[in-house]
Amino acid sequence: MTQAAIPAVGEPIRIPIREIVPWAAFVVLLALIVLYFVSTEQGALALFSNSYVHEFVHDGRHLLAFPCH
Repeated sequence: MTQAAIPAVGEPIRIPIREIVPWAAFVVLLALIVLYFVSTEQGALALFSNSYVHEFVHDGRHLLAFPCH
């Protein structure tokens, strides 16, 4: 006896938006902090007095086409 292959239809995947929103906000906040340090952490707007942050993100600054010299 042979049975015809019937494709199984699964339940649709539910995306829990209420669980994703806090993580998305956290990721956006981290991205803005990284963007600040790569783009403007030097000169008058610097949070740190030394140039350690500038030297740390120097190559990333050039990669993203931010001027720093």
